[in-house]
Amino acid sequence: QVQLVESGGDLVQPGGSLRLSCASSGIIFRVYDMAWYRQAPGQQREFVAMITNTARTTYADSVKGRFSISRDNAKNMVSLQMNSLKPEDTAVYYCKAISLSRVFWGQGTQVTVSS
Repeated sequence: QVQLVESGGDLVQPGGSLRLSCASSGIIFRVYDMAWYRQAPGQQREFVAMITNTARTTYADSVKGRFSISRDNAKNMVSLQMNSLKPEDTAVYYCKAISLSRVFWGQGTQVTVSS
């Protein structure tokens, strides 16, 4: 059974930082590209960042320079370091695992940026 479990979401003030983690099980983690998406209330789910199985990274323009994605193949985990958070970063953040033939999603973790 495949599981992606996100953690690290919280309430944080503008300008603050958070680190999200996604722990995977049931997949051969090292062969998957891993991504973070987010969905704000009333909005469509949007791409945030991706790290390929060769550790190449891509970011949405809205988070470039503030967020950093990384992976630890030994721990089957992907992380998202979020700095200089803004109220518009408020959303549920989802982890996604992507291979040539399969896609898996986690259940999400809430990030709220508010004073």
